[in-house]
Amino acid sequence: MAKTRAAGRRAKSDRSAARKNPLGTLPEWNLADLYSAPDDPAIKRDLGRADAESLAFENDYKGKLDDIARSAQAGATLAEAVRRYEAIDDMMGRLGSYAGLLHAGNTVDPARTKFYGDVQERLTAASTHLLFFTLELNRIEDALLDAAMHEPALGHYRPWLEDVRRYRPYQLEDRVEQLFHEKSMTAYSAWNRQFDAAIAKLRFKVLGKSLAIEPVLTLLQDRSGAKRKAAAQALAATFKDHVQDFALITNTLAKDKEISDRWRGFADIADARHLDNRVEREVVDALVVAVRAAYPRLSHRYYALKARWFGKKRLPHWDRNAPLPQVPTRAVGWTEARNTVLTAYGAFSPKMAEIAERFFTDKWIDAPVRPGKAPGAFAHPTTPSAHPYVLLNYQGKPRDVMTLAHELGHGVHQVLAAPNGALMAPTPLTLAETASVFGEMLTFRKLLAATTDKKERKAMLAAKVEDMINTVVRQIAFYTFERSVHTERRKGELTAQRIGELWLEVQYESLGPAIELKPGYETFWAYIPHFIHSPFYVYAYAFGDCLVNSLYAVYENAADGFAERYLAMLSAGGTKHHSELLAPFGLDARDPSFWQGGIGVIERMIEELESLQ
Repeated sequence: MAKTRAAGRRAKSDRSAARKNPLGTLPEWNLADLYSAPDDPAIKRDLGRADAESLAFENDYKGKLDDIARSAQAGATLAEAVRRYEAIDDMMGRLGSYAGLLHAGNTVDPARTKFYGDVQERLTAASTHLLFFTLELNRIEDALLDAAMHEPALGHYRPWLEDVRRYRPYQLEDRVEQLFHEKSMTAYSAWNRQFDAAIAKLRFKVLGKSLAIEPVLTLLQDRSGAKRKAAAQALAATFKDHVQDFALITNTLAKDKEISDRWRGFADIADARHLDNRVEREVVDALVVAVRAAYPRLSHRYYALKARWFGKKRLPHWDRNAPLPQVPTRAVGWTEARNTVLTAYGAFSPKMAEIAERFFTDKWIDAPVRPGKAPGAFAHPTTPSAHPYVLLNYQGKPRDVMTLAHELGHGVHQVLAAPNGALMAPTPLTLAETASVFGEMLTFRKLLAATTDKKERKAMLAAKVEDMINTVVRQIAFYTFERSVHTERRKGELTAQRIGELWLEVQYESLGPAIELKPGYETFWAYIPHFIHSPFYVYAYAFGDCLVNSLYAVYENAADGFAERYLAMLSAGGTKHHSELLAPFGLDARDPSFWQGGIGVIERMIEELESLQ
């Protein structure tokens, strides 16, 4: 009897816990794989090593690379120099990653903020001693460096060396490069930190509650129209109160970028990003032209369809991502989300699922929403000697499951690319987003194939189309907005009102007449972090989504071996150009018609939704 009563109490306790936490226990990451705590003696040791080894490297090689390149042992000696440089880069990457991830866990904690800032300052100072290396490598004559790379030890680094050489036309005199580098701490890096802190401190009054930004953005997907409207109005009210601060940050960073671009000689405001992404301007321009031309066939058409589902001619902007009427939604628990993604990955490739599972078992994921935590989601590769970490703000929405699949796609990619080493593991944003979006597509297709209920299928297709519109149409609109802001900033500072006008122009164009942009929406540019942290990053999402649509079509019609070719593509990291990586699949992003294939996938999904009326 006692056992029965005890079991009953446990069951009651379990039910109570489930009511309090219907999502289950959400994991928090274990950063001890990097360092045990901010006061870990290993941090002080490694910061000291970074100082000492960077200075020793400078003493051993500065002013000597040209002579080394002309010596009989040029290949071996340069290879040893690159290996030392890479080892220092890996060590500093570990330090910077730990400080950044710790800060992301609570961006308003003064102790974490100070620690993050102090580590950044130390790393910036140490890396100043390394600046000369790539500058001097770029002054070596092509014939000498090509000859030296016949030595296999240096030839191994050919992809990295070729990437370094691409920056030669934009390279400045050494002392100017040093000044740019050192002042980054008080220039764009400082304004990035200010933006993060400002966003984390914002509070929004929604139906009597004071909420941080992440839960409020989630309410825009709530089933209750009243809650969606209240959330949108709260966002507008708080952004309006702070819009001058965000306008100052935007103006300052746009001017900072203009100064840098002008000194370096970049012809177009986005050329620096294209160079980092290893993608030609004409490829990006073709993508933008194709997507903007397709707005009426994609977003305009879909939102008109969605408005009809709601019995309206136009939807207010807070209903843009609303759940479909008369289709039940439910919270997806963490265990179910995990199993969903791992099953989808495993059906494609057991190796892919095996890698993804480590993020769960080894505590590489931080999922709960917490006060002060960085909003959104990301996968951070850290450094090849460690492993990636994933940050989420998981709240059990179906889109949160897709976000988990997206970030794990990044994570798997980062794990596979790590053996290339600190210099060649990093992947251009365009191809990095390909891996994440492909992970989403695998998960979506797996779920859709198992769905027989007509209403559920309609809801799933609609959610996927909305995600694709947010990834393709919306991100190209963001890119267009950024171009307008940066172009106009060259003529003088922009008022918050003017930035809002530019924002509304691209939103009207991209969303179409079926979305009504209510008063207050003109400030919604203010919270988007990509504009601040990575100017012109956003087109990489559209690039990746359209590319994945084409890639998935190849997969559906491929014989055996596709998964192996796909994992080989991810394993290449940053060692190959996008044209080399896509060639085994018969794809070429430089073909102007390439983007139409990806856009066509979205059109066909919208057609299917229209047939499900």
